[in-house]
Amino acid sequence: MELNSEHLFDLRRTLARDALIGRCPWEILPTLHDLIRALGRALSRDAYTEIFPDVYVARDVRIDPDAVILAPCIIGAGSEIRHGACLRGSALIGEGCVVGNSSEVKNSILFDGVKLPHWNYAGDSVLGA
Repeated sequence: MELNSEHLFDLRRTLARDALIGRCPWEILPTLHDLIRALGRALSRDAYTEIFPDVYVARDVRIDPDAVILAPCIIGAGSEIRHGACLRGSALIGEGCVVGNSSEVKNSILFDGVKLPHWNYAGDSVLGA
């Protein structure tokens, strides 16, 4: 049996589900920036706003004013990007996530509900249930 993303995660909890099916999670990380751009262009404009080129944010997301968000990035509904957080590009943040005080995310997928409350680094990572 070959181990892949379906064995490791509940793929219903990420926008990246189709890209992960039949693959190991680390296999999509080298092209995550392209995936995020493609997913972002397909998002509903009723639910998401493109606040900068290739940065898509659900309408109810809370972003503290000193957070840094670099493209490409998607932030799902109900998420919080707190004081001093840095989304350093190629960040796919699911629904109900928290990227907290002084946490950094780079080239990573956070499935729905993932919490990085403070002083965390998630780089080249896939975090989920």
